[in-house]
Order: sequence, then structure tokens, then C-alpha cells
Amino acid sequence: MKIRLWTYLLIGILILSFVGIWGFNKLNFNTELNVGQQVDSLNGVVVYYNGRVGNVTGRNTTTTGYNLGLKYQCVEFVKRYYYEYLKHEMPDSYGHAKDFFNTTLADGKYNKQRNLTQYTNTSQTKPKVDDLLIFDGTTFNKYGHVAIVSKVMDDEIEIIQQNPGPNGKSRVTFKLKNKNGEWTIKNDRILGWLRK
Repeated sequence: MKIRLWTYLLIGILILSFVGIWGFNKLNFNTELNVGQQVDSLNGVVVYYNGRVGNVTGRNTTTTGYNLGLKYQCVEFVKRYYYEYLKHEMPDSYGHAKDFFNTTLADGKYNKQRNLTQYTNTSQTKPKVDDLLIFDGTTFNKYGHVAIVSKVMDDEIEIIQQNPGPNGKSRVTFKLKNKNGEWTIKNDRILGWLRK
């Protein structure tokens, strides 16, 4: 009887934990910012606040019809940055964040869907400013995440991102390690980076 009670208690705790984490990502607890409000910028390209991770307020396209993505998701920011600052359009203008990284390609190969060179995390090529950094999906965000590398130091990188969650920061740093001539960004979710 005691084993059954502990089993139910453990299941209940797991369910409450799952609902709590899901709710934190889906609800906007930050009342200081409004969706669409500018929170940061890089090279004149604005990062907008999106509230909860799953919030969508329409699609953003250029005057020529090129798809930049859903407002104000992470994909929309990086594609808008590449379009406005780097003058780059991707042949495949659709897809979730994690889909930017082609898992069938070897390190340093051409990613034709994005018209960019792709590097794996770990790579012989060090990340550099303006690279796209691609994160794999998780249980709570199956679509993954994508950001722009905004600074590169000897032992860490800084990224700028849109839609990190209601209380997430637009700029985050990660440790960067070099071992035997290979570079690794210390985060298990990072699949790699893409470069124009």
C-alpha cells in the first residue's frame, strides 16, 4: 500500500513539474514589456519582445514577398538580420529554428537550403560574429532555437536572440573551448553554426 501511495505521489509531482515548466514558457509573466517592444539591437537590426515563447502576431515579409518569419519568433529576427544587414536571402525561407541545421552535412560543408556554410559543434572552424547559432529542440520546445553570434572572445561567445521566453535575456554568453585545434561551444543543445 505504501509503495502505491509513493508511486502516485511521484507521478503527481512529475505532472505538476511538467505543467509548471510548460506554463512558464507559454504564459507572459513579465508585465513590464509589451509584445513588439524593442529590447535590443545589433547593427541597427532591432530585437523585439515576444512575451511567451509560443506567441505569434502574424507573418513578416519584405516588400518583395520574401518570408522573414513569424513575428516575433527567433527565426524572424535572424532572417531579418541576414536580410537587412548582410543582404542575404535564403533559398528555403521556411522552417523551424532547428531545421536551419542540416544534420546530414559534415563540418564545413555547404547548406544549400540556407545558402550558407555549416559548421558542427565541435568544429575545426571557430565561430565568428554574424554566424547563426542553431539549438536543437527540447521536450518543452520541439522547434529549437536560433540566434546570432554577437561577440567572440578567446574562451566565450555572446549571442543576441529574440524570443528567449518572457523573462529571458536578449544577450547570453557561452563558454568556448579549443582542444586539439577543434572548437566547442559548451552547451549540449547547440547543433552548430552557419556562416555567409
